[in-house]
Amino acid sequence: MGKNYERIDGRLRAFIEAQHIFFTATAPLDGAGTVNLSPKGLTGSFAVLDELTVAYLDFAGSNAETIAHLRENGRITLMWCAFDGPPNIVRVHGRGEPVFRDDARWAELMSHFPDIDPTLHGLRAIIVVTAENIRDTCGYAVPRMTYDEDRPLHASRFARETDDSLDAYFQKKEHVATSIDGLPGLPLPLPPLPPTE
Repeated sequence: MGKNYERIDGRLRAFIEAQHIFFTATAPLDGAGTVNLSPKGLTGSFAVLDELTVAYLDFAGSNAETIAHLRENGRITLMWCAFDGPPNIVRVHGRGEPVFRDDARWAELMSHFPDIDPTLHGLRAIIVVTAENIRDTCGYAVPRMTYDEDRPLHASRFARETDDSLDAYFQKKEHVATSIDGLPGLPLPLPPLPPTE
């Protein structure tokens, strides 16, 4: 029913890149800490960088649990489900790192997301994940659902923000600079968004 893979390529890569949504799971080292599970979407905000490395854009929100957990321990699992076509679930277990706006790697990483305007969604980090275990399973119990379109709400909410107002928004949120469990989250003040080339 399930199979392990050594790399993300061929049919597996095509499946991952065709999905409109995926999920991320992280947790702190403290066994009593809060496990975080987040849906990720927005067409063009995910990229396969090479056979063992993927990345996705981390946009503005009310929390920064994934960032906090990755800063503490790096553990992350990404999961894709087939909501149409043949049933399938793919998980990439690995080590993740948040790359922030002031990192020297920012421009090169952003080149993998040519269809995303970084000013529209309050882009705060690029999450880079190195796969350690790649596995698929049947997905027989995943329901069939139809994708209609990306919601425009996130862009319409955050497109009006400047770097300064976005920083002020993050400063006001209880769990952006610090996670629910008190771990360091998004480093503030927020550095300016580097210009696109």
